[in-house]
Amino acid sequence: MSNYVLAQDFNSEEPIRAGFGRGLKIAGDNNANVVALCADLTESIHMHVFKEAHPDRFIQVGISEQNLITVSSGLARAGKIPFAGSYAAFNPGRNWEQIKTTVCINDQPVKIVGCHSGINVGPDGATHQMLEDIALMRCLPNMTVIAPGDSIEAEKATIAAANSEKPCYLRLARIKTPIFSSIESPFKIGEAYILKEGTDVTLVGTGTMTSQLLIASKILYDNYGISAEVVHVPTIKPLDEDTIIGSVQKTGRVVTSEEAQIIGGLGSAVAEILCEKIPMPMLRLGINDRFGESGEPLELLDYFGLTGEKMALKIQEFVKKVPKYQKGF
Repeated sequence: MSNYVLAQDFNSEEPIRAGFGRGLKIAGDNNANVVALCADLTESIHMHVFKEAHPDRFIQVGISEQNLITVSSGLARAGKIPFAGSYAAFNPGRNWEQIKTTVCINDQPVKIVGCHSGINVGPDGATHQMLEDIALMRCLPNMTVIAPGDSIEAEKATIAAANSEKPCYLRLARIKTPIFSSIESPFKIGEAYILKEGTDVTLVGTGTMTSQLLIASKILYDNYGISAEVVHVPTIKPLDEDTIIGSVQKTGRVVTSEEAQIIGGLGSAVAEILCEKIPMPMLRLGINDRFGESGEPLELLDYFGLTGEKMALKIQEFVKKVPKYQKGF
């Protein structure tokens, strides 16, 4: 049975980046080696909370994302724990080479913060809707990739990243999103969590999509009698293979969902372990090999079919036409 403690009031919302801001301040309070660097977006990504508490440990590098990373790597080499923050479109979108050469090759514990990821940036359009970052960061040796599901988990993930000796990428959303976790909910880098048990299909989500999958699971049961198990994957790399495989062995079908390109993202990561260890029917939901568009965030989620309601329709069609995996297929 799942022991994950869900929030009692699923109607509460807060930007995921707000939890990051709180977590960064706490990490700084706990460890004098924690420093923060930003590329001229301090308040937008909630780094101002750290700046106000620890002004002597905050560095404004300006609109210079490559410099943001190289300075951070140098600080890490000197024994500091740097958090390097900007929009995901620029960090890692603009400075991936510096992340590879100065952080990952040298295995420096820089914490790369990519805020405003996904399509929820809304009116800013395709240039600022970073959809490729999971794929970009997942392929880098030594890199840990974390996409918190809500603001409470983002706070925990930030503190955990500060305590990690590895390079980390924190993927944060801009808009207010439902809070499904609680103070009592566990978070550990490298672990996935069963939020709701089921028998007919496993729904694997990360970041903002997990709350939408919880909505979808209720619709699936109420409208179609489909029992869906919801697995939350806040750490995309390293992936919790045991939890995912254990769930899909029980349900016999799997659906992944991410607010990102499905090529190279969470869906690809799950497909890789399944094809090697337990091949079975799979549906990947997300952005399918195209760029975003300008629009209001919720309008875009609906347009791309990533609301709980739209995903429930696709999932029930998948379950209806695809038989369960059976050992020996």
